[in-house]
Amino acid sequence: MKTFRAVVGGTVIDGTGAPGRPGWTVLIEGNRIRSVHPDGSVELPEGVEIIDAHGCHVIPGLMDANVHVTGANTTELMLQYESDYSPLIDEGLQIALRAGVTTVFDTAGILDVLVAARERVENGSLVGSRLFLAGQIIGFPEAFGPDAEGQASGIFGPDTTARLAPRLDRGVNAELVRMAPDEVRAHVREYIETSGIDFVKYAACTHIDPAQAIPYITFSEAAQRAIVEEGHRAGLTVQAHTMSPESLRMEIEAGADILQHGSITGNRPLPDETLEVIVERQLPVAALLPNERYHTWMEAYGPEPRRSYAFNRILQANNRRLIEAGARLLLTTDGFVEGSHVRSHPAWSSLLDGAVDSPWKLGEGHFLWLEAVTEMGMAPMEVLLSGTRYIAEAYQQPELGTLEPGKRADLLVLDGDPLRDVRAYRRIVQIVKDGTRIDRSSLPTRRIVSDPDH
Repeated sequence: MKTFRAVVGGTVIDGTGAPGRPGWTVLIEGNRIRSVHPDGSVELPEGVEIIDAHGCHVIPGLMDANVHVTGANTTELMLQYESDYSPLIDEGLQIALRAGVTTVFDTAGILDVLVAARERVENGSLVGSRLFLAGQIIGFPEAFGPDAEGQASGIFGPDTTARLAPRLDRGVNAELVRMAPDEVRAHVREYIETSGIDFVKYAACTHIDPAQAIPYITFSEAAQRAIVEEGHRAGLTVQAHTMSPESLRMEIEAGADILQHGSITGNRPLPDETLEVIVERQLPVAALLPNERYHTWMEAYGPEPRRSYAFNRILQANNRRLIEAGARLLLTTDGFVEGSHVRSHPAWSSLLDGAVDSPWKLGEGHFLWLEAVTEMGMAPMEVLLSGTRYIAEAYQQPELGTLEPGKRADLLVLDGDPLRDVRAYRRIVQIVKDGTRIDRSSLPTRRIVSDPDH
């Protein structure tokens, strides 16, 4: 028997771009929205549970276009939880949900654990953010190899690496860069067919090289087209990791659907012609967008090469130009669970310890992103759409992103109008996900990495 809930009396901002409607009701049947209508205009079903939203604003649940719920785990944690990484995943998904992010898109992580977590959330055995995943970034080095960026690179011995690597490397690592396009295509097709991923992410360029501070192009244009075509053949959206003007151009020409890190162009600004194409085609840009306080800290204390190449004033200028030109930005944090254990770890301390308004902190970074785009002049409705409908559309998830009949019933009740005060996104009164009221005070159910007050 389906349950009914009605969120009554609030100002409903439905995420379609329509203005807020004071005194409207969102009627939920099971996990779906049955109707959105003026208070009192429709007779409510018998036994309906009432959620009082008088004096509040009701918006769709927020989304994050790029997280890593298995990311930033130290070598100690990787070994301690080697037999079962699920507690680490669960903590991240619950911290995100507690902060109003009802859906996350994990763009790189431990595939088998993420697939299992996705199913637990979907069947209701885990209360956490809805999860979509890419698994491995196609073309990136082996997760524990000497060329890999991160806390485990070159630290584990060969026996440990051999034991752990199969869980993280799924046959689409940097070896593909040496292959001809047809061979790349075959490996990508097998990965898609056997992995259970929800979308494809590949490397249009490397990450920041610690020695040279310059990311280099990975796949040829023909190989990139082959990857994109295989993703589309399977009905999946495709995105690329890009950190340079040329890798961004090549990704666009290859036909990628989402430009991940599309505003990071290193020490060269986003070319005018590329900006024009992005705006003309309304290509979604999953843009990392730290606020002014973070940029100031990074300039003074941030580690190289991130300070001079990635998180610099050129990134800030690119983001501002994208906003002013009317590009479609997606709320993106690259977020992971951050706590004192991670901040003090040698592999992460230079980037996180003492950082002001860290944009990567899961459960906090999305609020900072919303505030940063507001500082840069993005219109309030556009801010809301960037964290809701635009992400659902970019990832081709038509059941999400707006408060309309038939959609999944994900919504936030806010104490304040987010179109007038961006800080209202923080003032969460109630979260409903898949039609169920969320007890925020109970999340996360188990703390491993996160701060006690987070």
